[in-house]
Parts: sequence; structure tokens; C-alpha cells
Amino acid sequence: MKKIHRRDFLQTGIKAAMAWPLLEWPVLNKSTVDGQYKVGLIGAGWYGKSDLFRLMQVADVQVIGLCDPDQNMLKEAADLVGVKQPSYPRPKTYRDYRQMLAAEEYDIILIGSPDHWHALQAIAAIENGANVYLQKPISVDIHEGEAILQAARKKGATVQVGLQRRRTPHLMEAKKNIVDAGLLGKIAHVEMCCYYHMRYNAQPAVQKVPDHLDYDLWTGPAPMIPYNGLPHRRWRGFMEYSNGIMGDMCVHMFDAVRWMLDLGWPTEVSSTGGIYVQKDSIANIADTQTAVFHYPALDCVWNHRSWGTPVDPEYPWAFKIYGEKGTLAASVMQYDYTPVDRSQQPIHGDVVYEKAEFPEDLTEKDIELHTAPATRGQMKDFLNACHHFKKPIADIEEGHISTASCILANLSMQLGRPLRYDPITKTIPGDEEATRLLARPYREGYTRPVLEM
Repeated sequence: MKKIHRRDFLQTGIKAAMAWPLLEWPVLNKSTVDGQYKVGLIGAGWYGKSDLFRLMQVADVQVIGLCDPDQNMLKEAADLVGVKQPSYPRPKTYRDYRQMLAAEEYDIILIGSPDHWHALQAIAAIENGANVYLQKPISVDIHEGEAILQAARKKGATVQVGLQRRRTPHLMEAKKNIVDAGLLGKIAHVEMCCYYHMRYNAQPAVQKVPDHLDYDLWTGPAPMIPYNGLPHRRWRGFMEYSNGIMGDMCVHMFDAVRWMLDLGWPTEVSSTGGIYVQKDSIANIADTQTAVFHYPALDCVWNHRSWGTPVDPEYPWAFKIYGEKGTLAASVMQYDYTPVDRSQQPIHGDVVYEKAEFPEDLTEKDIELHTAPATRGQMKDFLNACHHFKKPIADIEEGHISTASCILANLSMQLGRPLRYDPITKTIPGDEEATRLLARPYREGYTRPVLEM
């Protein structure tokens, strides 16, 4: 059967976002009157800079503050921003986000710090009157996520989460023209996966903390473990700072599926797994895990292995939606619709690049070219939401549901039983042990956000 290419497939409209009541909407700072935004970045590492540069490509912004406990990383970010905004002063730099927020008024704060810092930094930015672009997962425990959501709603802040599959051009196309058009028929099963070899596998020795890094501040509310040279990028191998591959990779695919199928909270989450193969490593995240997010008449099943080969080499990090009339397989690079009726033609779509429109993408260090259009779309949607009284496409509540569901999977694996979370009572009814695990303890000197129950 001949495949229909995406460029030949008729596109339909996008479902509009829900509007917020006008009275809940915040007043942006005066700097936005002429269309210019005063912007700050907390967490000046790889993806923090990437998010910032995508925002700078689509809006008139002045980056006035950068924060990171690593002075080398901070200087690099400031140098790069200086080149990209030569008409403005070099942004001020800070080790501590609290000093940064106290020193200036910001319209927008981007947060690209490690996961264990997200809640405190996001809430502080919201309470200081900024709208926030927050990287996923939004928190390391569920009550942190609830606290961010409460703060955003109380202050009327716009918070967009970096779940950019919702603005990935070819996935938007697949949603409109395959899922929303009814080509799948009744949907009763979803499979999601990640088979990337992305887990850190070594035993580095404890070493002296370099002079350019404030390791105590980097650690923040998380447990202080001996410094082994691994904070940058490799911190995701440790449950002290993250939620492992579930919180890094599953959250993207599960969120994409929820968006595609208009799903809310799962009724039950169960998971099994552990460190089955890669035992000779300091990393403590699971190298193998299966999770089931249960909905009435629908299971969304996740599998990851950081070893071995992928089940489908064409879709090593992906989701597949199974309907009675056909199957949709999708990833960050492509999608394929396979109809049950062989007289119908399959449909294929490819990733969209914007190299001609944004040629600077081709020279940016460490850029993910395939995700740049999606992140630019997220930023445009974020700014539109700030001005037109709408929730952004990846609103904080959506980010919370996807994040919390993945955290529940990890807790289910830890406890060895299915879990049912109640977002109204913010408990796992009938399970006091599991409910206690909804909030991680903070290191001495740090106070958890206040959660209204």
C-alpha cells in the first residue's frame, strides 16, 4: 500500500484552549506595555538556556537576570545572552534565585534547574508577580505539585510547563487528522516506551567540590550526598534529585497521550520494576520499569529499559494508540497511522524543522533541532495565554497531573501495590503509608511549601 505523506494530508483546526475568568488574570508589569518582556532564568544549564533562546527568538525580551550555583555555567550563559541581545546591558548574574527575585521585577521567569528545586523556585517566582515557564517534571513529590498549582491559581499567574509534545507540529497534525477525525475508532489500549541507554553506569570516586560550584546551594532541599562530580546532566540518575526515567521520559509521552485523548487523572496507577541489569553503578534509578495508568475501559502502559534493544527500532521513545479501526504510532521524529482495513492507505508524518526561518539553530551548541519548533510553539502559546485570558496548552494543572501520575508509578513500584490518588483530599484513601510518601522530607534549613488541604 502506498503511504500518504503528511504534506499531502488535509489539515484541520486546533481545539481552542479553555478561557480563564477575567478577574483571575494577573496584571503584567509595566515593561510589557510596549511589548517588551523583562525575563529571568533560574538554572542556566543546557535546557534552561535552550528554553531561553527559543523565547528570545519569538518575542521582544530583555534578559535582565540569570541564576545558577555554578559560576562557570553562569558566565557562559551570560556571555551567550550578551551576544544575542547586544542592544541591552549584560544580564546580572546571581548564585541564589532569592537574591535575583528580590533585586528586580520580572514579567517572565524560566526555570530550568534540577527537579528537586522546581517547587520552591516556581512558587517564589509566582509570589513575586512573574509568570512562569517551568520545566517538567514540575516537582519531585505530589504535594509539591499541588502547592505550585495552588500558588498559581491564588496569584492568577500563567504557568506553562515544558511538555512541548503538545506543540510538536507533526504530533499536532496527527491529533487533528487522525485521533480527532475518528480514524482510530474506539480506543482501548495505549503503549508508551523508552529504550534509550540513558542511565549513568559508573562508580565515580568522591572528590573535592570545585571552587566554581556552590554545592550546598545546588543541593538545596534535597539530601546532601558526597560530591562525586555528577551534578550536571547526570543528576537524573539519582532519586534524591529526580524521579528517574519515569519523571524524565514517561512524563512526556504520558502527557502527550493525555492531550491526544483528553484524559484527566488516572483512576489507578500500578508499577513494577527495579535495577535488574545495570547493578554496577552509583545510580539508584530503575533500569527496568513497567507502569499501568488505568482509566475506565483504557489502560495506558509504559515500559522502559536502559539496556538491550528497543521493541520497535523505528519508535524507541514513543507512544502507540490502538483503536478498533487502526493504530497510531508517534514519536518526536515521526508518526504512522496503520488502518485495520487494508483497502485504506496508511499515513506517515515526519518531524518539522524550521532551519530556513531560524538559521541560527544550525550553529547553536547542543541544540535539539527536532524540538526547537515545539519549544517555540510553547513560548508563543505561553505569551498568548498571558494576554488573552486563556490557560496555556501545557497549563500547570496539566503538568501536575502528568508529573504526579509518574510519581505514583514510582511509589507503586516501591510499595508493591496499586495506588489511587484523590486530588480533592490530596491523599491516597485507605493507605496511610502511601499518603505519607506524597511529601518528601526537606533537608534541614529548608521549609516545604505550605499546602492548603
